[in-house]
Formats: sequence, C-alpha cells, structure tokens
Amino acid sequence: MFQMVSKGMIDLTVNGEKRSALAKPSDTLLTVLRTQLGLTGAKPGCENGDCGACTVLIDGWPIKSCLTLAVEAVGHEVTTVEGLKDAPIQAAFIEQWGFQCGYCTSGFLMVCHALANIHPNATNEVLADWLQSNLCRCTSYEEIERAIRMIVTTPS
Repeated sequence: MFQMVSKGMIDLTVNGEKRSALAKPSDTLLTVLRTQLGLTGAKPGCENGDCGACTVLIDGWPIKSCLTLAVEAVGHEVTTVEGLKDAPIQAAFIEQWGFQCGYCTSGFLMVCHALANIHPNATNEVLADWLQSNLCRCTSYEEIERAIRMIVTTPS
C-alpha cells in the first residue's frame, strides 16, 4: 500500500532572505516560490524544462525551477527576478525593447544576468548557446541579443 507523504517546513534562502515554506518532498521549486512565498516572477510554461519561463538562479547558475525540487534548493542561494531589482540587464531589456507580451521575460532576464556574471566577455557562440535555453514566441531574438550585448563585451 502507498504511504501518504505529508508536507513539512523547509528553509530556503531566496533573494538574500531566509524564508520558510510548507512543502511536500515532491513539490517543485516553481510551485513553492509561487504558492508559498508569493514570488510569481518565475512563470509556469511548458513545465517540462523546454521554455525557460520558470528560470531562476541557484548559487548564480540558471536552472529550470519546474524541474527542480524545492528540497534541492535547501542550503543554496535562490535568486528570482524579484531579487534582481535594478540589475543592468533590466535597463538593457527596456532600452532595446527585448520583450513583447512579457511572459518569457523573467526567464530571459535570469539567464542573461547569469551570463553577464559568469561570462562577462562571452563570445557570440557562448551567447547563442545560453540563449537557446529559453523560448520567446512573440519577438525575434534580435532585441534580446542587443540587450545582453549592452552588458556583455563580445571579444573581437
């Protein structure tokens, strides 16, 4: 017979702040962020890791929160789009019109912010590789690429 798994408290560090949430062992980070912590910037899209709308950072690296269990984030620093505040990538997206409907924007912001921190001198190939992790159905990627190029120096 199956045993019911009950919810328990987990402690997360989100956007530099210690937060507690009630979660089942099977709850995704996306679900906990949105329903327990009220952080709705990460969006449910495909919920199978293809679209990137749910992207957040764990210890500075972009991950798909729909594929990550909330308990896996315990002991790590989680950054959501709400935690970026006035990051340069946000101003770049606004200046370059790197969004239309906005549904994918938070995921792209997270990937581009991480790229700028991890590869500040990214080549065109690295930039293209990183942007493949997210999908936008509204706009061409030219505006998004121009935005990230404002803060990432591409070597000549």
